[in-house]
Amino acid sequence: MDLTIAALLTQDGITNGAIYALLALALVLVFTVTRIIWIPSGEFVAWGTLTLAGMQLGRVPGIVGLLVGMAVVAGAMEAWRCLRAGEARRLPQALALWCGVPLLVAALLWWLAPMNLPLPVQVVLTLVAVTTLGPLLYRVAYQPLAEASVLVLLIVSVALHFAMLGFGLWFFGAEGSRTPAFSTASFAVGAVSVSVQSLFVVGTSVALIGALALFFGRTLYGKALRATAVNRAGARLCGISPEFAGALTFSLGALLCAFCGVLIGPITTVYYDSGFLISLKGFVGAIIGGLSSYPLAAAGALLVGIIESFSSFWASAFKEVIVFTLIIPVLLWRSLTTHHHEDEE
Repeated sequence: MDLTIAALLTQDGITNGAIYALLALALVLVFTVTRIIWIPSGEFVAWGTLTLAGMQLGRVPGIVGLLVGMAVVAGAMEAWRCLRAGEARRLPQALALWCGVPLLVAALLWWLAPMNLPLPVQVVLTLVAVTTLGPLLYRVAYQPLAEASVLVLLIVSVALHFAMLGFGLWFFGAEGSRTPAFSTASFAVGAVSVSVQSLFVVGTSVALIGALALFFGRTLYGKALRATAVNRAGARLCGISPEFAGALTFSLGALLCAFCGVLIGPITTVYYDSGFLISLKGFVGAIIGGLSSYPLAAAGALLVGIIESFSSFWASAFKEVIVFTLIIPVLLWRSLTTHHHEDEE
C-alpha cells in the first residue's frame, strides 16, 4: 500500500464514517430520551433511499399507504385517550396533528411523485415523508409502553424491525436501487482524486451535527429533550410532557436516518433489507460513545468508517467481522470501569 491508496481509503472511510455518525447520533438521541434501542432505524435509512429512487422513476412510493394507515390508527388512539381523560376539547387539535398532517403529507407524495420534479424537490419530499413516519411509529408502538422496562422496549423494537422488513419488501420489491449523485465532478489534490460527492456527504453531515448542537444548546425544545434525557421524572415535574419529548425525539431520529438514506443512495446499491447492516455500524459508534455521549458516538462512527475502508482493502471477506469486533473491547472496558446498579423495579 502506498500513500495514494491510503489517501483514497481514508477519503472513503471519512465519507462512510460521516453517514454512520448521523446514525449513531440518532441512536444515542432516541436511547437517552426514551430508553429505546432503536433497531428499526436501518429501515428508515433504506426507505429514504428507495423512496427517492422510486420518485426518480415516477412511481408513487409504497409508504403512502403506510402513512395513511398509521395516521388512522394514531388518530383513533388519540381520540380514545382524549375521551377517556374527559378532554374532548383537545380532540380536534389531536386529530389535526396525528391524522391531518400525515394524511396531507401522503396526499402530497401521491400527487407529486409521478411528476418529473427537480432532484432537490424530490429529496425534500422524501425527507418529509420518511420523517413523518417517526412520530407515528412512536405513538402507535412505543408510547403505550413508555413506562415499560428496557427489555420490553427492546423486544418491541425487534418485532418492529421484522415487521418493517416485510413492509419494505412489499413496498419496494427485492431489487436494489441507487439514486443519482448530487455531483459527478472531482478534482485532484496531488496524486489523489477528491470526489465532490464525498465532500457533499461530509459537509452535509457536519452541517447537520452543527444544527443539532445549536438545537440542543440554544432552543427551548432542545433543552427540554436534554432535561428529559437527564431525569425523566424531574422533567415531567417541570411541565415537560414525556409523550411530546418522545414524539419529537423520533421525528429528529427519523430525519437523521432519512438524510443518511439520501446521502448513501448514490454511493451503494440499497435493498429493502440493507438498512439493518448500515444501522449496526452506526450502533457500534454509539456503543463507543456509551449510548450517552454525542461527540464520542460521532468519533466512534468515524473510526468505524475508516476501519471498514482499510479492512475492505486488506481483508475484504472479513471487513464486517473486523468492524463488529470493535464492540468487544469497548464493552469489556466499560464493564470493568462502570459501577453496576440494580435495575429499577
